[in-house]
Parts: sequence; C-alpha cells; structure tokens
Amino acid sequence: MTDTGRLPVASPAAVRAATRELLSHERGSVAGVVVTHCAAALVGLVAPWLLGRIVDNVTGGGSVSTVDLLAAAIVGAVFAQILLVRHARLLAARLGERVLARLRERFVDRSLLIPLPIVERAGVGDLMTRASVDVGAVGSSVRGAVPEMALAGVQVVFIIAAVFIVDPLLGVVAFTGVPILVLATRWYLRRARTAYIEEGASISEVSESMAATVTGARTVETLRLRAQRVHDSETHIDRSFAARMATLRLRTVFFPAVDVAHAVPTAVVLLVGGLLYFDRQVTLGAVVSAALYLWQLVDPLEAVFTWVEQLQRGAASLARVEGIGGVIGRPTPTETGPEPSDDRLELRGARFRYDPGGPEVLRGIDLTVRPGERLAIVGPSGAGKSTIARLLAGIDPPTDGAVLLGGVSVTDVDANRLRRLVVLLTQEHHVFAAPLRDNLRLAEPDADDASLWSVLDTVSAEWAHDLPDGLDTVLGGNGVSLPDAAEQQLALARVILADPRVLVLDEATARLDPSTARGTERALARVLAGRTVVSIAHRLHTARDADRIAVVEDGRITELGSHDELLTAGGAYAALWRSWHG
Repeated sequence: MTDTGRLPVASPAAVRAATRELLSHERGSVAGVVVTHCAAALVGLVAPWLLGRIVDNVTGGGSVSTVDLLAAAIVGAVFAQILLVRHARLLAARLGERVLARLRERFVDRSLLIPLPIVERAGVGDLMTRASVDVGAVGSSVRGAVPEMALAGVQVVFIIAAVFIVDPLLGVVAFTGVPILVLATRWYLRRARTAYIEEGASISEVSESMAATVTGARTVETLRLRAQRVHDSETHIDRSFAARMATLRLRTVFFPAVDVAHAVPTAVVLLVGGLLYFDRQVTLGAVVSAALYLWQLVDPLEAVFTWVEQLQRGAASLARVEGIGGVIGRPTPTETGPEPSDDRLELRGARFRYDPGGPEVLRGIDLTVRPGERLAIVGPSGAGKSTIARLLAGIDPPTDGAVLLGGVSVTDVDANRLRRLVVLLTQEHHVFAAPLRDNLRLAEPDADDASLWSVLDTVSAEWAHDLPDGLDTVLGGNGVSLPDAAEQQLALARVILADPRVLVLDEATARLDPSTARGTERALARVLAGRTVVSIAHRLHTARDADRIAVVEDGRITELGSHDELLTAGGAYAALWRSWHG
C-alpha cells in the first residue's frame, strides 16, 4: 500500500507472468489464431505480386487473356484473404472472451480475499473502477488490440520479406522509415505506462468521491457540506482531466511520427526504383509491386501503432487488476491452512493501531473465550470494543501479539474456512437486489422454504409474511425497500442459516426497538445455545445474560467476571449498571 491508501499496482514482470498464465490454458486456440493470421497475411501478398506481373505483361506486349487470368486471380486472392481475416478475428474474439472470463473470475475471487481494512483505507471507488473500467479496458485489448496487432505484425514481416524477394535493394530502401518508428516508439513507451496508470488512478479518485457523496447525501445536506463536496469533486475531476491530457499529449506526438514513417519508405522506393528502372536494373512491374507492398504497410502499421495506445491502456489496467493480488491476506481457496482444534478464542498480548504511527487502539489485550461461552464486552465509546470484535473475527490482524482460534492463529486459517467458523455481525447490512429467498440463501444455498420461514420467525420478522409475493418478493433496487430494523432482522436470519461455531455480535440489534431487540436476542440465545458468542453490548441487559463480562477502557480490559461478581466488586461495570438503571 502507498501512503495515499491506493490499492497497489502490479509490476511489469507480474503483468507478463499473469498474461502467460492466462494464455497457458489456451495453447491450442493461440496456435490456431497464429496459423490463421499467418495464412491471411500470406494470401494478402498475392495481389501486389500479380499486379506487378500484369504491368510487366502489358509493357512487354503480352496477351489480354493473360491479363484477364491474372486479374481473376487477384480477385480470388482478395476474396480468400477476406475469409481468412474474418475467421482469424472470430477465433481471436472467442479466445479473448474466454481469457477475459477467466480474468474476471480471478478478480472476483481475489477481491473477496482482500482484508477489509485495506478496502476501507483505499475506498470502494478504487475497487469499483478496477472491476469495471480496468477490466473493461483489458477486455477491449484482448478482443481488439491483441488479435489486430498479431495480424498486423505478421503482415509487416511478410510484406518486408516480399519486398526483398522482389528486389533486395528495394528491400533495403524499405527500412528508411524504421529509425523514425523506433525513436517515436521508444519515446512513447517510456512514458505511456506511468501516464496510463496515473489516469486510471485519477478515475478511481473521481469514482470514490462521487460514491462517498451519494452514499452520504443526507449527511452532506444536514451539515451543509454541499459546497465542500462540490469543491472536492471538482478537484478530483481536474486531476483526472490533467491525467487524460497527459496521455493525449503522448498520442499527439506519437501518431504524427508514425504517419511520417509510413510515407517516407514508399516515396524513397518510388524514387530509387525509378532510377533503377531507367538503368534497366529492375522491371517496372518490380517497382510497382514493391511500392504496392510498402503501401500495404500503411494499414498494418497504423493498426499496430493505433492499437499500441490501447495495448498500453490495457497493460496499465491489467497491472491495476493484478495489483490486488499483492494485498490478499489469506490463502487462496485452493490452498488449505491448519484446522482449529475447537472454538476457543484467545487474545494474547494483542495490540492494534489502524495506521502506522497512529495511536494504539488496543494496548496489550489478554482474553480467553471458552468454547460454548457467552461473553459480553462493555465500555465507553472509543474504548476499543469494536476493534476487539474485528480481531476475534479475523477481519484485522493484530499489530502485535496473537489472535488464536482453537490454538491456531486466525491469520493462518483458510479464508473460506474461517468465514464458516466465525461470523461477525454488525449493524451495517446489505440487502441485495434479489428475491427474499435468494437474500437468505446467501448463507445456506440448500435451505428449503420451510427453513427460511422458520429463521424469519425466529428473528421476529413478521413483515416477511406481509410481502406481496412472499419469499419471491424482490428486495432492494427497484423492488421492495426494507426499513433499517427489517434489514437487521434479515441479517440475523442469515446468521442462523449460516450456523457458525463462533458468533461475534457488534451492536447487531442496535437498529431494533428495545422490546423487539430483547425478544430477538432471547430467540438467538436459544438457537445459538452451545455455541461461542461474543457480544459487544451497549444495552446492559444483554451483558447481564452473558456468562462473563469484560469491561474495556482506553484499549485495556480493566474488569472481567460475571454480572454478580462485577456488581459486588463495585468498579466500572457497577457504575455503568447504576447509570443504566438511573
């Protein structure tokens, strides 16, 4: 991670390795594309050579029938080239779609493994831009730039070889434009990667700014922050505009140089070829064929250098897409980690700070939660309660010390396995734009309708019975909008379906009214009986029902015991309890 909080960008070596890995599954298809492109390029050489023969036949007094045959052969060659090019592009497009699908799947898999703190620091705008704009740019490169440049590259090689075959001296002359191309390309490539990566980053900042403004629209209006948000958005847009202008300046230098490099070899070949013709060292047909071959270079060279810009954009986007692999904090789903022996949770000398050099939020926490125990954590706001919850659930690794589940560090447990063992439920929830049934089955895909209704009744979600289409009612988006309390009950229902061994509740019933919250908590306690439950409690009646209570103050545990024990001790918890009851 950089100081700006951006997600990292993959190195050029990592991008090349990723490209090889993506294409390694398609060796047969790649070979088919290359062979078809070569065949199309070879057939494309036939027409200029035949046209040169026609010129020589006419200047030499040949028959009209020969000219007709040669002209018919040119038509046939052009038609064959059209078919081959079309087939080559079709094969390349199919190959590109398969590669792009694999890239998208890998991006989604990796995105789900990024530690939440990194996403929070970087902002969802960056990740969204990589998932949409950058993946789209890679797709355009795979579908367009790669096949077009492959075909153009083969055509350039074959055309130059054909000019040498027509006349070696004219072939040498054909290279007069190469120095211009080399200099222009080297100048462009030295600057392009950095410029396009910066352009992508600036687009991410615009997306993040817009997303934050839209998400917090009510807060913006309440605090009268409209002018400030508009100013911030304009600043990001100006920076994005400047980044786009920088890439545009590169193109305004590069493409004119390429155009000059097109024209120079053709003009020189006509000049030198004319002199050689008058000296009778070459035929007029040879000069015409060589000139036509070089003129044929215009299209493939324009394709190459036009698509170089897209390829640079695609390479920069691929670097951003692959960059998320550098922040994956868990083994990938194909890997396995050590298996916890039981549900015992332990914090050993756990310290934590959100930013390097920032203040310590936790200052040496030692805590053991026994299997099947219900532990409540209480304390004033800002004491570090939610941070403890995140550490216990494996969301954040400790800055120092260790967090263990069943004797195994949570950072060593396979991510998918950990998410099945430990669930953190907060007051922040998401309702997907999908039927209620699908929203619930996210936690247990095989659950039948009877089970879904059962868990909804467990969390007192009576509103579900009033939905127009029952479990088939579409929620979110253009569907039914649920109030905050209903969203929280939906999240609790998912937890029951997920059936975790350890449940960490961080204000999980905060959006429910007190009577509903109390009933829901009792229902949860019955359903989760025998499981390990850690609850961040703001309502002290929740703490009273727990087996033990931990009091957190200023990043430390200052008291630990049962409700009665802590009341008898007369410390901070007793004071909180007296304040709670007036």
